[in-house]
Amino acid sequence: MAADATGVVFPGTVGITGPAARRPAARRPAARPLPAAGPWGHVLRRSAHLLPAVAVVALLAVDSAPAGDGSAGSGSVADAASGLLVLYCLVRVLRDRARPLTRTAALVLGLPVLGVTIAAISAHDPAASLPGVARYLQIFVLVPGALLLLLRDRRDFRLVAGSVVVLALVQGTIGVTQYLTGTGASYMGEEIRAVGTFGPTDVMGMATVVAYGLVISIGFALSPGAVGRGRHAARVRRAVALGCAGLLAVPLALSFSRGAWIATAVAVALQLTLSGPRRAVVVTLVAGALGVVLVGGLGIGSQMITERLDSITRVTDAPDQSVTDRYTMWAAATGMWREHPVTGVGLKGFPAHRDSHASLALSAASDTEGAGLGFQRQPLLSPHNMYLLVLSEQGLLGIVALAGSWAALLVRTLRRLPAAHRSRTGADCGLAVTGLLVWQLVDFSYADIGGPSTVLTAVMLGLAARWALGPVERPATSEAGRA
Repeated sequence: MAADATGVVFPGTVGITGPAARRPAARRPAARPLPAAGPWGHVLRRSAHLLPAVAVVALLAVDSAPAGDGSAGSGSVADAASGLLVLYCLVRVLRDRARPLTRTAALVLGLPVLGVTIAAISAHDPAASLPGVARYLQIFVLVPGALLLLLRDRRDFRLVAGSVVVLALVQGTIGVTQYLTGTGASYMGEEIRAVGTFGPTDVMGMATVVAYGLVISIGFALSPGAVGRGRHAARVRRAVALGCAGLLAVPLALSFSRGAWIATAVAVALQLTLSGPRRAVVVTLVAGALGVVLVGGLGIGSQMITERLDSITRVTDAPDQSVTDRYTMWAAATGMWREHPVTGVGLKGFPAHRDSHASLALSAASDTEGAGLGFQRQPLLSPHNMYLLVLSEQGLLGIVALAGSWAALLVRTLRRLPAAHRSRTGADCGLAVTGLLVWQLVDFSYADIGGPSTVLTAVMLGLAARWALGPVERPATSEAGRA
């Protein structure tokens, strides 16, 4: 290129001489970034792959319609979203053409398939057991496996776990409003039982969601303090988590769910023990003071909560009808297992064999009312004990496979926790997973899968699988304080 007398450079020539050769090239003005390129845009782009998982959690806030027979039903929009989540992860795996799971992860998550498949094949009516096969695989295999593949690091874990806490706050707010306005499910002749959007046919739904959120919040609040650049963020996260735990204690109490209370107490006690005595004492004092203010000082459900707590110690001396029904169904489930010890009576077989094994003390249905629904009888189609349900329908083979998978998750979770405490990287995630697993294993002694809230159990197991079976994250030297 060459320049004329005015210094204008013309293309197509070479050999720049004169003033134009020394003149610096004009700088093009920097393009203004689009709004999506800002901090929030970066977060959205980085977390876009988590939208299917967050959608499953968020859709649990949608009102749940009962099944035609008055039971809680099993299909919901959240269940449909979980199917899309699994499909999304399958497409990603096929596109990447990589081995998605380690051998250990495949073994732990694949164990339930063995018992479920054999129980379905050996059932008296294999076709009738197919819905049970789909349900078990959804909750214990497919959705947990999808989340194991989807969550890439601790930030992803915290985002999905945080969405569970937000859902718990939403459901808890609805539940407290139901208690205060007398629009909840019927309890002791009054429509005051907090059930959230799950209705009176799934009284454990809101209690489960709120308990999950409380346990996750306690886990985050008990995490060891970070160092370096992450110190302030970790301090804020712990304070917010502790506040959420205090708020969620109220709707949990107003759910009047004895099983959820017991499971939460055991899970939180273990979390406090694992976090160290000093931090455990601080959190216990704060939570205790908040409980005294809310229940004792403000009188939120204090009398009924006290009576409900007292009834836990009277379950053998003077049990109410719900406890009698539960004991009777437990005995019926045990009788089914004795007749079919290896493979059980088959998936979905408990209702068909219930009456032939239950005593006359069983009422066969429970009364439900309130929260927008009229009076109806809800059939008792399961023993309300996950272990006995699996034992009766899948036999020893099924219970060993399923419980073995849960035990492996818990053992691997506990093994990874000390290293996370020492490095101060992700200990909050480990404490949350430990609490969730223990809560579920204890709660399964009083409840089983069923109802719209069940899909959240699959999300919980997915979080546990990511911590226990996923790759271990090593902190960078320059960012050791970022937890």
